Amino acid sequence: MRNKLIYDLPTRMFHWSFAGLFIAAFLIAKTVDDDDLTYTYHMLAGLLLGFVVLLRIFWGTIGTKHAKFSSFALHPKELGAYFIGMFSGDKQKWAGHNPASSWTAVIMFGLAIGLGLTGYLMTSGQKEKFEDIHELFANGFLIAVLLHIAGVILHSLRHRDGIAMSMIDGSKKEVPIDETISNSRPLVALLFVGAMIMFAGYLVINFDSQKRELKFFGKSLELGEANEKDHSHKD
Repeated sequence: MRNKLIYDLPTRMFHWSFAGLFIAAFLIAKTVDDDDLTYTYHMLAGLLLGFVVLLRIFWGTIGTKHAKFSSFALHPKELGAYFIGMFSGDKQKWAGHNPASSWTAVIMFGLAIGLGLTGYLMTSGQKEKFEDIHELFANGFLIAVLLHIAGVILHSLRHRDGIAMSMIDGSKKEVPIDETISNSRPLVALLFVGAMIMFAGYLVINFDSQKRELKFFGKSLELGEANEKDHSHKD
């Protein structure tokens, strides 16, 4: 059966921006010393990730059918039935997010907000107070990502409905016509990219790499300690 359009372009772009920014921030945090200039880009990526989440929340209220949070299958009974069906041979089809991916998405959104908030508080002079919580959120996010990937693989093997490719081309197989969307909203996607570029540009322009300081909407955030060379150069 021919594939049907389910996910719009803004939703798909959010998905990959969200994933890429988390991976970048996580890898920098785990592989770079916190007194290195590169480490500050972990925090900049985190701020951009938080902005992307806000955009997604906005699109989740006014977007197309399966972009809206109201379409998520979040009833506990649905989640239980989904897992039972996964191993009992029941091949119920879900046009949009299935119960497992619905819950995973909500959990990851919550963790991303927690990461952004604790990261902001850490750079506002409360690093010791929130550092452990921030790391807990990061590790929880990683676990959610790994479970999500495993779930997509298992779902693909069981249902063969094109879910693995749906966040690339926006389409799935064997979807009722009333569950499809008319177009992928390319103009909204363009606005989404423009907003991301503008916010990223704002961060870059207001970041002082020598002081390791970011002027963020009237507040100074300390993204790291200026090294001795910076101080000696000024002296």
